[in-house]
Amino acid sequence: MKARERCNIFRLPFHWIISRSKQRFNTKNIMSHTKSIIPSILLLLLFVTACDRPRCRNTNEIFDLYPPDAKEYKDELVRLLAGVDKSKLTYWMDTYQEESNAQSILVHIQGDGLCAKILLDVKNSQRGIEGILKNKGAGYQGAELEDLKFDIEQDSLSTEFIFREISGIID
Repeated sequence: MKARERCNIFRLPFHWIISRSKQRFNTKNIMSHTKSIIPSILLLLLFVTACDRPRCRNTNEIFDLYPPDAKEYKDELVRLLAGVDKSKLTYWMDTYQEESNAQSILVHIQGDGLCAKILLDVKNSQRGIEGILKNKGAGYQGAELEDLKFDIEQDSLSTEFIFREISGIID
């Protein structure tokens, strides 16, 4: 088949589409399409904005100076956690991390005046986060982690936050 003949095969559908679109899109049809598209766009915008965590503002210098995996950052977080009402805290998935077969998740922790990130090592328990680990965090960023429980292991050399469990994920 010659190149010109191949082009003619595709020309028929394009001419048909163009002629049909001229018939379909008169002013009345454009208005009816617009009326159906606008609610869909508004619903999509509502869905996209509803799936994000509430914004908070960090006012702690140490959290600005050090990354969440630094001992100074972790020690400051331990100090602040001791003074907050833990029932007022919410947790939001940020990222999954894996280094030398060690899994961890970075989580936004906020409420009762606290706005920080917490690096949770996943060691003995995966209770409630099996999907996050299986997908390496993909698709879970911004999801709320309900009733997050973790342990704190601290000595003079290191501070670790060890994941225990969550009761659910609100995505």
